Amino acid sequence: MNLQTTAADIPLQITSENASAERRITPSWTIAHLKTKLEPVTGIPPSAQQLSLKLPDQKAIAIEAEDEESVQVVRFPLQAYAEIYVTDSRPPSSRLHIPSASTVPKYTMPTSEYANRTDSVLAWKKTHQLGRFDPHGADAARARLEKGERETRERGISIGSRCRLSPSNRRGKILYIGAIPTLPGAPGSAWIGIALDEPVGKNDGSVGGTRYFECGPGCGVFVRPERVEVGDWAVVEDWLDVEEGEGEGEGDMEEI
Repeated sequence: MNLQTTAADIPLQITSENASAERRITPSWTIAHLKTKLEPVTGIPPSAQQLSLKLPDQKAIAIEAEDEESVQVVRFPLQAYAEIYVTDSRPPSSRLHIPSASTVPKYTMPTSEYANRTDSVLAWKKTHQLGRFDPHGADAARARLEKGERETRERGISIGSRCRLSPSNRRGKILYIGAIPTLPGAPGSAWIGIALDEPVGKNDGSVGGTRYFECGPGCGVFVRPERVEVGDWAVVEDWLDVEEGEGEGEGDMEEI
């Protein structure tokens, strides 16, 4: 049997009482072979595994057969990112018991000791003058901030303006312009907060517990200025008019 990964492999979430991991499953595997693959993930021997396939809005489906050495898992309705739950049929006294990580004593290095080490990331940053150790860091941050402010002005971005997000057709109103400390990017760099016409966004105008503007659930989004096209854009009356997939995975452009 060829066990190499193929294009037909399906990514599934494997969970048990003590484990959770994503694995790619080859539909041509037999149930018996699948169980051998799940043992290193769950710690449960194949003979004690009871497999259940969990699909959205459906009852769990038992992955079992009289002859598990020959029945392939392709017979079951596998879907990408569905869950296979592995139950351990052994008596509790025979199962692997993994203590919670929160109860395991952990060593925390004192800040002063870490600061004096020469083999740390902190020491490497000092040597290469990176981050807060960059003597020109403040000037670079100021230049980035000024560039963002200049681009915002040149694009006519202002509070209350109607806009469209490129390259999608999502439209809305600009309700926030400024920095958001909890978001990635250079400190002080500008984010544009937009209340979309329909719930095809990422939030409700708040990020990390801090509210930046008011809008309905799923109607808020924060993007970089280069994504914003200001204009007299008509209100989208029906969110179904937004093509499927817009707002999801639009390249590598930042969106929160």
